[in-house]
Amino acid sequence: MLPAPLRAWLGVTAVLAALVVVVLGVLYAGHSESGRVDRWFVEPTADSVRPPWRRVALALDFLGEPAGSLMLVGAVVTGCLLLRRPRAAVLVAAGVVMTVGTATLLKHVVGRTIHGDGNLSYPSGHTAFFTALALAVALLAVGRLGFGRAAGMSLLLGTALVAGAAMGWAEVALSAHYPTDAVGGWCTALAVVPATAWLVDRVADRLADAGRREHR
Repeated sequence: MLPAPLRAWLGVTAVLAALVVVVLGVLYAGHSESGRVDRWFVEPTADSVRPPWRRVALALDFLGEPAGSLMLVGAVVTGCLLLRRPRAAVLVAAGVVMTVGTATLLKHVVGRTIHGDGNLSYPSGHTAFFTALALAVALLAVGRLGFGRAAGMSLLLGTALVAGAAMGWAEVALSAHYPTDAVGGWCTALAVVPATAWLVDRVADRLADAGRREHR
């Protein structure tokens, strides 16, 4: 799932993304209001978006909820299996689970809240989920199309940026997250998905080697 020409670049991207997640987490640990960077974008309020864009934001938000995300992941996994790409199907499922799990753990560690003590906000799980799913699909596309380093990284980062920006906008517009929460969620996916893809490749390759040895 990790094309050889992209491994080093994706590794660097993952490390840089992880650093951003850590730095923002330290800066906003225990905070309960928007920071200076957040106010560069918007002051989160319940009325920051109105129809018809509010319906678009609500639709995107639904895709990050349990019901919507299960439907979306199920459809993508089914598509991977129909294309006879079981490794990609595993990456989609594992990448999403690992990314959302990491985001959930970070929320409890950082402790940033919005609209009350019970609403942990950093990083945005919705943004992390949507970005992770988009990255997994983009990795499949890069592998099937045989893209080189420049085209492959452009597709991966472009896809991640569009997905993260779309879901991040929806979450900020609906006043569910601060802008830096969305950035943190986006970077969480950029850090976790390449690592998960590497792990899936290692496990799958070892299982394949073991299977070949048994049939000799």
